[in-house]
Amino acid sequence: MSEPGCVIGIAHNQPVSGAYAFSEASADVLAQVEAVERVLDELGHRWVRLPFTRDVNRFIKAIQRGSIEMVFNLCETVDEDPTFSGHPAALLELLGIPFSGSPSMALMVTTDKVMTKRLLDGTKIATPKYVMYDATEPFYANGLHYPVIVKPRFQDASIGIDQEAIFENEEELRHALSDLFDRFGALVVEEFIEGREFNVSLFGYPSAEVLPIAEIDFSEFPAGLHRIVGYSAKWDRASFEYHHTPRRFPQELPDSLLGTLERTALRCFGLFMLRDYGRVDMRIDDRQRVYVLEVNANPCLSPDAGFAATAEKAGMTYSHLVNSLLHFMIQRSERHGHQISHT
Repeated sequence: MSEPGCVIGIAHNQPVSGAYAFSEASADVLAQVEAVERVLDELGHRWVRLPFTRDVNRFIKAIQRGSIEMVFNLCETVDEDPTFSGHPAALLELLGIPFSGSPSMALMVTTDKVMTKRLLDGTKIATPKYVMYDATEPFYANGLHYPVIVKPRFQDASIGIDQEAIFENEEELRHALSDLFDRFGALVVEEFIEGREFNVSLFGYPSAEVLPIAEIDFSEFPAGLHRIVGYSAKWDRASFEYHHTPRRFPQELPDSLLGTLERTALRCFGLFMLRDYGRVDMRIDDRQRVYVLEVNANPCLSPDAGFAATAEKAGMTYSHLVNSLLHFMIQRSERHGHQISHT
């Protein structure tokens, strides 16, 4: 699809060295970087790693020194701060350098769970009822039905979400809120939707198509264990949840449910200005009502992660996936009158 020759940057956040809380999620970005590098090697492209920190001058000089013509944007934080997740994309926009994935505005909005929910509510896309807590005022449930799940407002990768994040009543919740705020900052207290969980991935430029719909299989969970894909399920290889939340691709979803999931995902992709690839996580309750839990711009590109697995189910190899993203960048560059070198 894309011709070899141009110099491609791979921008990524720089994980802090050593073991610390939630370090597994942060370190995973390097697995993504290495996987993209392998494909670029196969395609005959030259590439340069571009660690992104608060030292913006260093990043810009690395781009200039390497004569970078386009960039894979794999940045998830800046110096472990997720509120800056859109800043690398914003800088690339200012520099006029084509990059993979969503624009800066989409990254900033979807990183903020409160802004995400406000946009969903404003466009009548169902999302679980919630209350924000930032310790400036006493907590008021405002009619929330229990159980509820507490999520950090700005974190992703299920950081801060585990079995202890679900509360059956307000007394338990009030006792825990102060400690959770001290650990994670502003919180979203959200009604917990019992039911099936679906991941709907989308891929394509200038328009996206829905890939095969994945469902999380919680059938092996014992009674008393909440059916969630928390931090342990994603990152703790020693945990029960890690080994008992497999991804399935259901073959016989009712047409009405399939249509609702696909339409909702496409609406979210457009509403949040996602680009190239994204994933929308949803649950359905016992009345078959669909709720959007998360809108993920630039989901993880590790070969063993959910997006790559879904692409493979759609018939794409990992190399094809990476090469397609290169092609999308070239398309955008040419639409804006820029020329990518192929020598």
